[in-house]
Amino acid sequence: MASTTDVIEKKILLRASRSRVYRALSDSREFGAWFGMRLLGPFVAGQAVRGTITPTTADPEVARLQKPFEGLPIELEVVGLEPERLFSFHWHPHAVERDKDYSEEPSTLVAFEIEEAAGGVLLTVRESGFDRIPLARRAKAFTANDEGWGIVVKLIERHLAAS
Repeated sequence: MASTTDVIEKKILLRASRSRVYRALSDSREFGAWFGMRLLGPFVAGQAVRGTITPTTADPEVARLQKPFEGLPIELEVVGLEPERLFSFHWHPHAVERDKDYSEEPSTLVAFEIEEAAGGVLLTVRESGFDRIPLARRAKAFTANDEGWGIVVKLIERHLAAS
């Protein structure tokens, strides 16, 4: 079993169809718009997609908070795309120092799982692998991403409500 410092998990009930939620996750342009990144290609299992942090279109206040990180490079290594069920990728958590190369660090696994629920679709976001992050930045990365995933589930909710 994973430790409480290794895994972050957030859940939200979304009032949308499974197919609509999956499209918001699996289409790299749509995902980037609400999440807060500009990606330079599609999501393809087994392939990396690069881009930059760009403020979200889903919430002006969150966009303001993302603004200082605008232009930072981002890379997602897509692991899984299972229609209407799962989207997952590896990335480097809280990689926000402009002059630091994170490429040699271990990555974490982010999984968005979609399932039917009474009144809509239950989306579970789980990020795991923090116990492998270098000790010098592990706690900060975990704390930042724990807060961040709480914001992200609200962003997708707002995005889906507006579309």
